[in-house]
Amino acid sequence: MTAPGIPNEFALSTTCFGTRLSSIQDQIFAAVGMGFRRIELGLSEAPPTMDGLEDSRRETGMCIGSLVAGCRDAVNGTPLPATQLASLDPDERERGLNSVRRHVRLAQSWGCTTVVIRGSSVADAKLRAESRAFDQRIEDEGMSPELKEELHAFARKVQKAGAKQVEHLCRSLFTLHQEVPDARIAIEPGAALHDLLGFDAMGWVLDDLEAQGVTYWHDVGHIHLREELGLPGQGEWLDAFGKRMAGVHLQDAADDQAEMPIGLGAVDFKLLREYVPADAERVVEISPRHGRAEILSSVQSLVDLGF
Repeated sequence: MTAPGIPNEFALSTTCFGTRLSSIQDQIFAAVGMGFRRIELGLSEAPPTMDGLEDSRRETGMCIGSLVAGCRDAVNGTPLPATQLASLDPDERERGLNSVRRHVRLAQSWGCTTVVIRGSSVADAKLRAESRAFDQRIEDEGMSPELKEELHAFARKVQKAGAKQVEHLCRSLFTLHQEVPDARIAIEPGAALHDLLGFDAMGWVLDDLEAQGVTYWHDVGHIHLREELGLPGQGEWLDAFGKRMAGVHLQDAADDQAEMPIGLGAVDFKLLREYVPADAERVVEISPRHGRAEILSSVQSLVDLGF
């Protein structure tokens, strides 16, 4: 017999289960057994069936605090909605809007408060190829001051090339707000060098859509990976956007690896604790290659750190 988890105020991302549990009912009971009373519907290559959702929620009191747009679609080979919302192709933008509309309707029907829209990719194929080439150089050569300078210049090039896409993303989110004004939308940066929502672009979108209530979602692992490339790090993102934070994906990270159990990486969680608003959703999201023991140890680490 394994000991039950200590009741806690964190949410658990269903991403942590991977393909181990095929129904949301099983995932809810597993989360409750680890002490969680809140979950996030996260991304998975094989989304769980929603059979038994209401029965299991009534029995356990489980709340769905957040939902990642795209979580009801198979991720493998399917563009995330954020990439589509920012597309230069109007038909693809409409497909992205339809996907987010569907996820918003589902979120509202399940009493979920926030829909998270994750990072996007710059459309320029040459820039994406250049980004992959940088990744290979880092793996082969390691990081150097000279390479960091090149990465800074490349990040600026991505932001400049993606300006039109950022404009389309803002228009798509504005349209969504006009249609569903009570939907709470949060945008989250990605980890890749070619991600459209870099530090500057995130500020542009949040400033442009402040009146529409679009908020920031912090991803500890993604920002750590960007920081390792010499790009703005945790402190800069938190200082700039912490007051507009609706939630945070909690995971540890080290070097080029994210989604680690908390306490095993290099993230400064004491710094993070100072910035996370009291009402922000705190979601534990570690790789599904880890299991129950690592999830429970992550919760204990967070508690020990004063979260």
